[in-house]
Amino acid sequence: MYAVIATGGKQYRVEEGDVIKVEKLGLEAGDSYTFDKVLAINDDGLKVGAPFVKGASVSATVVCEGKAKKIIVYKYKRKTGYHKKNGHRQQFTQLKIDSIKSAV
Repeated sequence: MYAVIATGGKQYRVEEGDVIKVEKLGLEAGDSYTFDKVLAINDDGLKVGAPFVKGASVSATVVCEGKAKKIIVYKYKRKTGYHKKNGHRQQFTQLKIDSIKSAV
């Protein structure tokens, strides 16, 4: 059984036991979180919501929060002497999917 959830402007295909990284949710390790925005669910047949499947939810437990690997953003314009170097580390929340509840 799998589900497609929406969070942080992105969509994730999840199954029970999966560990995923999503945009920072501001929770502490060990907290539980429930996704209500379930776009599709497949248990014995595919159910697609319009836009969400009514009554469906996905429960997850927070493993940790952290920052991704640093990326370098370098801006440069030729012949003008303009260049700027910045770094960025995106914050994330790592979740373990506990259960998928289908619509009744």
